[in-house]
Amino acid sequence: MDKADPYASLRYREFNIFLLVRFSLVFAWSMQFVVIEWEVYKLTKSPLALGYIGLAEVIPAIIMALLAGHVADKHENKSLLKKCILGFSIISLGLFLLTWPRVIIGWPSKLILTGIYSLVFLGGFVRAFLGPTIFSLMALIIPRKLYPNGATWNSTIGQLARVLGPALGGLSISMIGVNWSMCLIFGFSLVAYLSLLGISKKPVMNQKTNQTVWNSLKEGLAFVYHEKSILGAITLDMIAVLFGGAVALLPVFAQDLLKVGSEGFGILRAAPAVGTSLIMLVSAYFPMYKKAGIKLLTVVFGFGVCILVFGLSKIFWISVVALFFSGVTDGISMVIRDTILQLRTPDHLRGRVASVNAIFVGSSNELGAFESGLTARFMGTVTSVVFGASMTLVTVLATGALLPSFRKLDLQKDLEKQTG
Repeated sequence: MDKADPYASLRYREFNIFLLVRFSLVFAWSMQFVVIEWEVYKLTKSPLALGYIGLAEVIPAIIMALLAGHVADKHENKSLLKKCILGFSIISLGLFLLTWPRVIIGWPSKLILTGIYSLVFLGGFVRAFLGPTIFSLMALIIPRKLYPNGATWNSTIGQLARVLGPALGGLSISMIGVNWSMCLIFGFSLVAYLSLLGISKKPVMNQKTNQTVWNSLKEGLAFVYHEKSILGAITLDMIAVLFGGAVALLPVFAQDLLKVGSEGFGILRAAPAVGTSLIMLVSAYFPMYKKAGIKLLTVVFGFGVCILVFGLSKIFWISVVALFFSGVTDGISMVIRDTILQLRTPDHLRGRVASVNAIFVGSSNELGAFESGLTARFMGTVTSVVFGASMTLVTVLATGALLPSFRKLDLQKDLEKQTG
């Protein structure tokens, strides 16, 4: 199989099924988060309440992350993923019941909010296991030499789902309401579960039966700490997303500042993911391995500039364009980071490394949402976004100055080792 073939990993039947499972899950999760954001802001009119959504999910996700990585390495991944999907489906059903019109009318808003936050909190536990399980499962479906290509398609499909999920979320809120939108989300979780049945069971890669849980966790942490390319990439991305996370405040921009309603909210929410998806499709044909370090620093700096423009914009189309290009730069960053993880992580450590990555990068989205909500409460919405963007720019400049070895990071040799 030609190593330059951009469709190489797609020629494996189980990988295509895997992508369908991933698409359905990410689509449902992204759509659900948008619908929850809309309902919570409608009930509270508080930016801080939006920040609490991310905080409620990220607390259990962080607490359970390392243990989840250990479990993913020690157990069969397909069976574990089935349990995760079932857990998500139950949570979606609970949110469907909480947004039932009779409940909205008859129950106090505080009680409804408590229920929503509680279910989001439970979802954080599911998410903790979902990330390392999916990361490990993909590596067992395609050959190691196709990991960079597979990682690109995996990320592309995930971002495509993040485009359509929020867009359909905003559209479905205006067309069928919040309650039936939650019903649609439950339907997509069923699609993910049924699709997963087409993938065979995979071997357990970590066969160290005498290793304690604590030693297992330390092994994963030690590997990430000593592998400076992984540590540098995920730390840089974490800081950028943490301070540049303006997405959580989009309901405020849509309803109060730009005044574009639920349809405009859906467009704003989808714009970054559209940019990310397009750049990932391009990267399948033009891989970005050479001079990865300097490229990563450049695109994260560009991400900060885009968020700064968005925060200062008072015109809808300028806001959309700024968010679109923030997605483009974020997409390049994601491709580089994911390729580093896939190429430099041993098979028996994949679950634990993915969990550390989830703590640094995945959880920073929700922590960034809380940071945005908190600073918006005390600084104001626009000032909060400008502050976050400025912190991102400062972080990139500091990283480039303090870590000259990271600027010289190049993945071309790693790729040649895997394909040669």
